Amino acid sequence: MRALRMSGMRDLKLRFVKPGHGLGRILFAALAALAALAPSAGPAFALDKVTLGLNWLADPEAGGYYQALVDGTYAKYGLDVTIKPGSPEGNGGMLLLAGKLDFFQGGDLLGDFLAEQRNIPIVAVAADFQKDPQIFMSHPGVGLDKWADLPKASTAYVSAGGLYSFYAWMVKVWGFSYAKVKPYDFDSAPFIIDKHSIQEGYLTSEPYAVEQQGHFKPNVFLLADHGYSTYSSLIEARRKMVERDPDLVQRFVNASAIGWRHYLYGDNAKANAAIKRANPGMTDGQIAYSIAKLKEYGIVDSGDALKLGIGAMTNARVKDFFDQMVKAGLVKPDTDYKKVYTLQFVDKGVGAGAAQK
Repeated sequence: MRALRMSGMRDLKLRFVKPGHGLGRILFAALAALAALAPSAGPAFALDKVTLGLNWLADPEAGGYYQALVDGTYAKYGLDVTIKPGSPEGNGGMLLLAGKLDFFQGGDLLGDFLAEQRNIPIVAVAADFQKDPQIFMSHPGVGLDKWADLPKASTAYVSAGGLYSFYAWMVKVWGFSYAKVKPYDFDSAPFIIDKHSIQEGYLTSEPYAVEQQGHFKPNVFLLADHGYSTYSSLIEARRKMVERDPDLVQRFVNASAIGWRHYLYGDNAKANAAIKRANPGMTDGQIAYSIAKLKEYGIVDSGDALKLGIGAMTNARVKDFFDQMVKAGLVKPDTDYKKVYTLQFVDKGVGAGAAQK
């Protein structure tokens, strides 16, 4: 399951040899000469140190970042990147604000709208998931096989965070009920036992856990297919950093997009090994399942991303979701939603057409 509570998470960091004296200086000169012959997206040795915080434990949903780390893409863009996994109890947004992180793998746009209402200076610089992987599951063959059937479920297992975000939208737009809610504490056993219940989850995680533990394949309903149109896995940065160092932001966004392309459609063995080192509870079966679902549902590369590149965002898409959240009563209508994102670093075609290739 996505919410495995694992300890012993470790940072992953690429370290580079700096020029020294004597033989080291000769070796450095030789390496520099070789580097001059190869195309490079950034300075070969003047690497900017960057820390990326994840919103969860290391997993394939962060695979593009690990790929860019281990295959040298970040280094080619002049970046020395450290990846810090999150945890169920973590608060990466606060670490970003405090300057402990340079970038953070955020959730969906709703969180950014709410942050803006509190004057929190965070801005989304890219949207690496074109669709939010948030889902609901039901048991097959018990009258809950269609999205329109789900409000009839006897129980809805919903997390505290979901209750005040996407489930609140579901109540307003689709007629779901708060009265049927029971807490989802990242254990699917109650859902597996209660055949007339529904449960929230992540497309790439909970369905796999249910198949393994419950020995049946649940119905899966992607909220994005039913109107929850937010982007997800947003690359978040402090507004001051975006203003002061746009070149660094651009390099990180571009390298991450290339990392995602290579992770989904190239050799991702080293990235997966890095994920398992950082999260020993991650299995090969879970990794394979997650990657397959990311590709099957076009989570990373669908819609505008096919032409505009991985990480794409558009003004129209953001406004549509903002209007939905205002209508649902989740966001104040006078919120300056345009401040929560920028198109400055995306829509340049980086990683475009990966699915077709």
